[in-house]
Amino acid sequence: MVALSLKICVRQCNVVKTMQFEPSTPVYDACRIIRERVPEAQTGQASDYGLFLSDDDPRKGIWLESGRTLDYYMLRNGDVLEYKKKQRPQKIKMLDGAIKTIMVDDSKTVGELLVTICSRIGITNYEEYSLIQEVTEDKKEDGMGTLKKDRTLLLRDERKMEKLKAKLHTDDDLNWLDHSRTFREQGVEESETLLLRRKFFYSDQNVDSRDPVQLNLLYVQARDDILNGSHPVSFDKACEFAGIQAQIQFGPHVEHKHKPGFLDLKEFLPKEYIKQRGSEKKIFQEHKNCGEMTEIEAKVKYVKLARSLQTYGVSFFLVKEKMKGKNKLVPRLLGITKESVMRVDEKTKDVVQEWPLTTVKRWAASPKSFTLDFGEYQESYYSVQTTEGEQISQLIAGYIDIILKKKQSKDRFGLEGDEESTMLEESVSPKKSTILQQQFNRVGRVEHGSVALPGIIRSGSIGGPDTFNVGTMPSAQQQITTGQMHRGHMPPLSLAQQALMGTINSSMQAVQQAQADLGHVDNLPPLGHDLASRVWVQNKVDESKHEIHSQVDAITAGTASVVNLTAGEPTETDYTAVGCAITTISSNLTEMSKGVKLLAALMDDEVGSGHKLMGAARMLAGAVSDLLRSVEPAAAEPRQTVLTAAGSIGQASGDLLRHMGEGETDEKFQDTLMNLAKAVANAAAMLVLKAKNVAQVAEDTILQNRVIAAATQCALSTSQLVACTKVVSPTISSPVCQEQLVEAGKLVDRSVETCVKACRSASDDGELLKQVGAAAGVVSQALSDLLQHVRHYASCGEPIGRYDQATDTIMNVTENIFTSMGDAGEMVRQARVLAQATSDLVNAMRSDAEAEVDVDNSKKLLAAAKLLADATARMVEAAKGAAAYPENEDQQQRLREAAEGLRVATNAAAQNAIKKKLVNRLEIAAKQAAAAATQTIAAAQNAAASNKNTVSHQQLVHSCKAVADSIPQLVQGMRSSQAQPEELGAQLVLIMASQSFLQPGSKMVTSAKSAVPTVADQAAAMQLGQCAKNLATCLAELRTATQKAHEACGPLEIDSALKTVQTLKSELQDAKMSVIDGQLKPLPGETLERCAQDLGSTSKAVGSSMAQLLTCAAQGNEHYTGVAARETAQALRTLAQAARGVAASTKEPQAAAAMLDSAQCVMEGSAMLIHEAHQALVHPGDAESQQRLAQVAKAVSHSLNNCVNCLPGQKDVDMALRSIGEASKKLLVDILPPCSKTFQEAQTDLNHTAAELNHSAGEVVHSSRGTSSQLAAASGKFSQDFDEFLDAGIEGTHKEDQIQVIGNLKNISMASSKLLLAAKSLSVDPGAANAKNLLAVGSKLTEPFCPKYESCSRFKPATSYEKIQILHLTVTKPEPVQRCWREYQLVPQGFGPD
Repeated sequence: MVALSLKICVRQCNVVKTMQFEPSTPVYDACRIIRERVPEAQTGQASDYGLFLSDDDPRKGIWLESGRTLDYYMLRNGDVLEYKKKQRPQKIKMLDGAIKTIMVDDSKTVGELLVTICSRIGITNYEEYSLIQEVTEDKKEDGMGTLKKDRTLLLRDERKMEKLKAKLHTDDDLNWLDHSRTFREQGVEESETLLLRRKFFYSDQNVDSRDPVQLNLLYVQARDDILNGSHPVSFDKACEFAGIQAQIQFGPHVEHKHKPGFLDLKEFLPKEYIKQRGSEKKIFQEHKNCGEMTEIEAKVKYVKLARSLQTYGVSFFLVKEKMKGKNKLVPRLLGITKESVMRVDEKTKDVVQEWPLTTVKRWAASPKSFTLDFGEYQESYYSVQTTEGEQISQLIAGYIDIILKKKQSKDRFGLEGDEESTMLEESVSPKKSTILQQQFNRVGRVEHGSVALPGIIRSGSIGGPDTFNVGTMPSAQQQITTGQMHRGHMPPLSLAQQALMGTINSSMQAVQQAQADLGHVDNLPPLGHDLASRVWVQNKVDESKHEIHSQVDAITAGTASVVNLTAGEPTETDYTAVGCAITTISSNLTEMSKGVKLLAALMDDEVGSGHKLMGAARMLAGAVSDLLRSVEPAAAEPRQTVLTAAGSIGQASGDLLRHMGEGETDEKFQDTLMNLAKAVANAAAMLVLKAKNVAQVAEDTILQNRVIAAATQCALSTSQLVACTKVVSPTISSPVCQEQLVEAGKLVDRSVETCVKACRSASDDGELLKQVGAAAGVVSQALSDLLQHVRHYASCGEPIGRYDQATDTIMNVTENIFTSMGDAGEMVRQARVLAQATSDLVNAMRSDAEAEVDVDNSKKLLAAAKLLADATARMVEAAKGAAAYPENEDQQQRLREAAEGLRVATNAAAQNAIKKKLVNRLEIAAKQAAAAATQTIAAAQNAAASNKNTVSHQQLVHSCKAVADSIPQLVQGMRSSQAQPEELGAQLVLIMASQSFLQPGSKMVTSAKSAVPTVADQAAAMQLGQCAKNLATCLAELRTATQKAHEACGPLEIDSALKTVQTLKSELQDAKMSVIDGQLKPLPGETLERCAQDLGSTSKAVGSSMAQLLTCAAQGNEHYTGVAARETAQALRTLAQAARGVAASTKEPQAAAAMLDSAQCVMEGSAMLIHEAHQALVHPGDAESQQRLAQVAKAVSHSLNNCVNCLPGQKDVDMALRSIGEASKKLLVDILPPCSKTFQEAQTDLNHTAAELNHSAGEVVHSSRGTSSQLAAASGKFSQDFDEFLDAGIEGTHKEDQIQVIGNLKNISMASSKLLLAAKSLSVDPGAANAKNLLAVGSKLTEPFCPKYESCSRFKPATSYEKIQILHLTVTKPEPVQRCWREYQLVPQGFGPD
């Protein structure tokens, strides 16, 4: 491609360089190249400079857009481009007369510059404001401005119209700037002063004392319109307005000062009332009625009263319309409001006719006329003569855009109201009418005729073509486009922004998929009504609720994080952290959709709760989708859009939790939380007002602008705090949500501090600075109250016990004493604190005893108080000894023991308050650990796609699976403990579940941390790292809480295990009743083969744990006996579940009942065994107790054998074993019957039967890994083939070889039996230790018997014996556990050696 040679003029130093560029070079890169190659262009910030293509007419020059390429502008060799600064100063005048000089970007349109201008002033809804260019008479005569009149051609009636316009103060003479063009394109020079004025009265109803800047502007505009007659008012009304105005300007009424003659009535009354008698006296009466009203309150009252006027918010245009019944044009006022178009009497300003704005179908504007088409709402067009058709068209288009955007917002969110509107109003741009942006002016010759004719537009000039605009009411579905933004003059997205866009796009796909998945609930198989089925359903419901709750916590916390992270300037935003938060939201939403589908299927749907839950989940997914669209860097949506979307997520999350029955915070708490957040916002509004007062007296413009910017940022940060509060309030119990709210509070604190500093640097007025400091203190106090409210909820929750505070102190202080061993001084100091705390507790208990009506309770309290007082006295004595002899370790140990005794006494006296506190801490730790594990699993799944290291990925997957299997037990234990706070068994279940969770959780943390460096996606890697760190913290807390709760609950595992076994027995009995009724159904995921394998493998675990239980009980070790009892109960639970699954999957009712009966026998024997083990601990060394223990052990062993033998296929194997045993009896005779076959026949039969037996052995090996029916068929065929082989072997034996042959056949019989036993063992326990080796050897049974059978002398007994011996050693390989089994005769049939 040919290079493009351009002359680059660096305007600030008038240096011209000729440079060559590729035509496809982006303008952004061209600017960078210029700065690199031209030293004179290297001053200032690169973002402040751009390329300008000048023209002879300054208004026709254009700034090159950074995103465009050079060839887009059709540049030619030798063209001159100016490299110059885009910033220029512009004076902006307020209605109150204040003038501010603001640096603006000359390349941006007026609509974009209004954002900067309004933010500097302190206006948030900038879209409703516009700028007016004050046109001089010279410019008007030159045809400039919007009027474009040639005054030399004005006729007499047109002069009358001009006088009438001046009298009525219409909007015709207001030269509004076009928002779609730049200042330069509209001829605005740097020396000009532009007037800032509200153009659209849409959200002005929201302006009150919380927005003092807009309130002041609204007041001034309303005041001027009343005084100049734009708003006609009665005399009484005018005096009322004047009285409020006097209150605003002079403060409260002072009798001796405010008397007739004090006021300049021209400044307080419309001109028609100035000379009316008694007007000033009436004004002061109204002034007096205002009392002690502040300036802000008076302005609020003035504006509120102005809003009640019929003409308020109406933009008037003086037009001519056709007189009814005559072909004559008469003056008429055309009014435009946010709701309607109206015809208004030009004299009285009474409404003659009104059309709702929503009925406007289309409109047409030309230089001399304006026509409205109401479609079906009116038969004919409404056409008027006016020179302001373009202004009217823009005004209608702006209002219609507002209506459509509000409708679209309601359709999207389905939510009304917005809490964060306390500081920020929802506003829309009046100059973004899509239809006007898409159409072009049509040029053609206009027809001449009467303006009164429908649809005919009269020419306003003599000859020549005119232009006119045609607008239509766009439909919301087809015309509205979202996310539009002026991309001109902006650099391309940075790499971080591009990465964020990729994250948002992938997250959007995940959210859309989740929305699609939420269209239907999961299909569950029919469930039974037995106790186990009901427990399973309840457990699944609890698990699903916990997972969904933790995922909603993560979604709301992620949303709040997005709000906080995107609060600053784009250049300061951490886009990786934003991407991490978005990834957290989308990944948790994906997992949440799965849980919601399952929970909806499990919930009782008689009242439609499942469908409501699905609907709430879809609403949440839609809100997340809206948030993702609003934070796209390329979209540049207003900040309010982000806050609105975030608020929608908070409300949808709360609805979802309420439908799920998991709303943890009551309405009172949430109301208090929101009120505290609003109090912060209100306090910040007052700070903004005080800062505005400082800005008004500041002399330095730069410092003044700095104060305004700081105050605006303060208002935005408080609005953001309100939005975050609304988001996280439904899930405020989550620590991550609390952290985000605290972070939002820190942003407010920093913005307040910045505002105060800016005020101090801008002014030395002590009084104003004092007011600012006081207002800042109010904000800080309100913020402190909010955060304290959150911390109180997080730390305390519901109080536990009557003496909660005292027991807390005692527990903490005793911990300090324990950890201070070796430092006698610290121990004694803590002992003093402990003595004071116990003394307070004793006094409280005694006062309660005196007030107690029940005598027994009073005696109990006094006895407990005495016990505690005695323990305190012992501790004080021990503390004195430690203080007297600080180096004596025995004294310190005595003090420690006394503190422990005091702690035990406190727990007993305060009704187990310490234990309850520790258990409550464990419940919280378990909940947080389970939630953190769920988040880590979701993060690991999200990071899988970008993990390039296969090894680390597989390790993470395995560790996640182990944790996922442990989470249900932890959740069930936590829920059970919360539901039964007084039940020791439930607390022990939680402790055991917590202990079991620690090891897999720690492994997952290690795997996750090692996988983080191998994840390519930065956002996913950050999410995984944060989740792993959070999980590690939660596990450390869980480990500590578990240990302390276990110490507090004491060694009661045996009682808990016994109760668990009895519960299992009841469940099996209930399942048997369901079998009798034909109602027993397998649980989801249960199959016959799986349950059979679980039962077989668990039977070994039961036997092993019972053997350990017996050993520990015999040794008198209480701790290890309790551990063994606990493990036995856990194994029995799995055994009972497997037995029920087998029974439910079995088609034969008799077999199902037999299985459940045998399992019940196991439970009965196990309960007796645990009871006897407990008795053995009570009477250690008692021979009778040991004997009973051994007898019960034998009974349990027999019950386990019977239970395993009830499995499908096991009976068939037993029958095959008995068949082999019966057949082998033929070898017990002394003399074998004589051979009746020839040698050849005998050899053929033997070879054939041997081959069949080997084949059957292979089938047995294969079927041991298959189904139970396959094993039954294979074992039956094997026993039949063995019988035939045995007959063939006996038939071909001669007398002289009988001893050797019988020996070989006996060995093969033994090997066959062991093969079947191994197959039986392997079928129910694929992980059996020696079964596979036994199968491998036993599958070739007859190799040593018939290698050749030519004669008896060719048998090889030595080789056969050798192989049989190897086989025997393989089968009977000893193991340590088997010795315990032999000792207590617990070996189930079919498991272990003969």
